[in-house]
Amino acid sequence: MKVPAKAVARKQIGVIGAGACGSEVRALAERVGREIAKRGAVLLCGRLGGVMEAAAYGAKQEGGITLGILPGALREEANLWIDIAVVSGMGHARNALIAQSSDALIAVNGEYGTLSEIALGLKMGKPVVVVEPGWKIEGVHRAKSPEEAVEIAFRLTEDKVKSLRESTKESTKTS
Repeated sequence: MKVPAKAVARKQIGVIGAGACGSEVRALAERVGREIAKRGAVLLCGRLGGVMEAAAYGAKQEGGITLGILPGALREEANLWIDIAVVSGMGHARNALIAQSSDALIAVNGEYGTLSEIALGLKMGKPVVVVEPGWKIEGVHRAKSPEEAVEIAFRLTEDKVKSLRESTKESTKTS
């Protein structure tokens, strides 16, 4: 088998939010999932239902790939729209895995678990976008629509990659 000289990894965009939600929030989350899939990124999420299930459903409707980091120890607990289920056995502590594994996080509604993922993402230097209405937290970007949220997340991850490349070039010049 021929191995490519340099493999290009797909972006992983984390979608975080409430484990149970109404139809209006569900529709927002589905739109986020669709937009992530249209751009060829992997949708990464955590819990089993609610926003995460809706976003995964939206991604699958566009032929996307979904990855779920589950709180328990059984892959069968994943919702029907998850392609790859990672069991953590960590409960809420898995929020750190979700934040670290995501290139950017998009919050759609949510509760305290979502708030912890936002805080962890910010602490780890990840771009975090909140779909309106949502929390007003320093360092978090706000979007008026799911489409805008995905656009911002992708732009911020590209800016981060460019910045890393430039700093790497500079460090090799001075070495």
